[in-house]
Amino acid sequence: MIISKEQFRKQCLKKLQKDIPNRYYLNKKVQQNLLKLLKKRQFKTVLFYIPLKFEANVIPVLQHFRKKSQILTPFMEDKSFKMVSYRLPLKRKKFGIYEAGNSYKKFKNIDIAIVPIVGYDKNFKRIGFGKGMYDRFFEKLNKKPWTVFVQLKKCYIDKPICDDYDVYGDIVVTSEGWLEKRR
Repeated sequence: MIISKEQFRKQCLKKLQKDIPNRYYLNKKVQQNLLKLLKKRQFKTVLFYIPLKFEANVIPVLQHFRKKSQILTPFMEDKSFKMVSYRLPLKRKKFGIYEAGNSYKKFKNIDIAIVPIVGYDKNFKRIGFGKGMYDRFFEKLNKKPWTVFVQLKKCYIDKPICDDYDVYGDIVVTSEGWLEKRR
């Protein structure tokens, strides 16, 4: 059976949005795996997402690295976003997403991008929410950062169903562990 990207996205979202009884435990496992992975790397600037209710909660990891690194978060602008420094208070915006306040400071490069995913395909390409914000954002960057996809529960398809412009990741972190893309 041939499945489209949209059908697969719906399946993954259904899986993520249902009430998962062990969500707290799964979040702790994701946090441990991400922390262990990031401690192995050297970086100065990292882009973290602010999680939605059903996404993996990366805030404790963000707070851990806040003292050592410059932490940036997405700030929505038009059909994409720009990077702003992580600072409190966070404000609830469009789509129920929390954001740090706007800034005029421009950030050109990041070492690592921590990106939420709904699912991913055989080529380690991201299946997101269908708005294309991360695709447009990565297209504007001068240098591609080391990209870490984060997902609470693994949702993977063993076929290439993504488009050419979709963001590809270097590694996927879930509650089960992590998987690196083979080069």
